[in-house]
Order: sequence, then C-alpha cells, then structure tokens
Amino acid sequence: MTRLLAACALTPVLASVLACALAITPAFAKEPLSDKFEVAGAVLIYDTEKTGDEIRDEDVSQLKRVLSRHRQIRELQLNSSGGSVFAGTEMAGVVLHYALDTHVAGECVSACVDVFLAGNRRRMARGSKIGFHHRSWGPQAVQSYYRDQRKEKDWATPFEFGSWIYGDTQSEIYEHLIYMVSRGVEPGFAVETLQAVASEEWYPSRTQLISAGVLREGRGAE
Repeated sequence: MTRLLAACALTPVLASVLACALAITPAFAKEPLSDKFEVAGAVLIYDTEKTGDEIRDEDVSQLKRVLSRHRQIRELQLNSSGGSVFAGTEMAGVVLHYALDTHVAGECVSACVDVFLAGNRRRMARGSKIGFHHRSWGPQAVQSYYRDQRKEKDWATPFEFGSWIYGDTQSEIYEHLIYMVSRGVEPGFAVETLQAVASEEWYPSRTQLISAGVLREGRGAE
C-alpha cells in the first residue's frame, strides 16, 4: 500500500493519479463475495439463478455478515426462484432489521417473495416478474424428517406424525398470511396466492401487484 501511495504522488499524469485513487478506494466498485452475493455501492445483489442454485439456510448468516460489514447498503436486489422457506423467513427478518429497500431484477418466486416483502420501498424492474404458489414438502423430505424426529417428538406411528403435520401446516399458513398482510398486502390477494400449486406459479401483472400492495414505490412502508 505504501508503494502504491508513493506511485500516485509521483505520477505527473492526471489519469494515472485517478487510476491510483480508484485502486486504493473502490467504495462503489462491485465487490465479489460469494456465488450469490455481490456488493455494488449501496446495493446488495442476491442472485441464486446465475449458478442454478436456490435459497439455502447458510445464506442467512452470509446476508448478516455482508450487511454488518457494508453499512452503506440501502437496497437488496433479488433474482431467485425460491428455496428454503425457513431461510426466506430468516432473511426477511434481517431485511426488516436493516430497514432495506428491495428490488426484483429478473424473477422472485416462493421464498424469495417473503424476502422481497420485507423491504420498505419495493420495486420491480421492467421485464421482471414475481410469482406465487402454495408451499409444498416433498415426500423424501417428509420421510427424512419423520425418521430424524420421531423419537424426540414421541411419534409412535406415522399416523401421529400425519396428525402433527396437519396442525403444523395450518399454523404455518396462518403465520404466512399474517406476515403478508402486516407488510401491506391486501388480504384477499394474500389468500389468492395459495391457489397455485408449486409446479404452476402464478405471476400477477404489475398492475395487480401495485393494486395489492406487493409493489410499493414510495419510501416508508411502515
């Protein structure tokens, strides 16, 4: 760094001085972090699609780490087809804590929508889309969870597990709808998001998203 500063001081050409200054203080240059995160000035880009990945639990700690190190960030830009419901919920909590704006550039589906709705100002780039479907739990994941948890939960039979799932699902849906409404989404629209199955996402128009309160262009969602 000392040699770089000296070189800047001794260079008589203005262009070279500017180049040195940029090399020392790249405050607004894009900073690669991981495959999914990238800092561009006051914007944090979260893109799971460029590597064909999805929202995962480990992304929560990464988001917290990036925001704690880059206090200038004011907006989270999203491009994701979804992933872990748990991770989406936790990331939404982080966005709320930092009072960030959110912006969809590409697509935002399923768990990504939870993160998006946590934003104060919520925007969507032209040509982008936001998609909804009801939550699902694959049979292999269900079987794995049952095997891992049956002793701790004291499920004597798969039928007791099924009874637990029934109640837990209703609680989860209720909490999700309450969250959407608390973020300014029109209640009827929030219920409507449950109608599409996981393999057939519902992509409302921009007009519908604005009318329902999903998109919010102005500052201050609270």
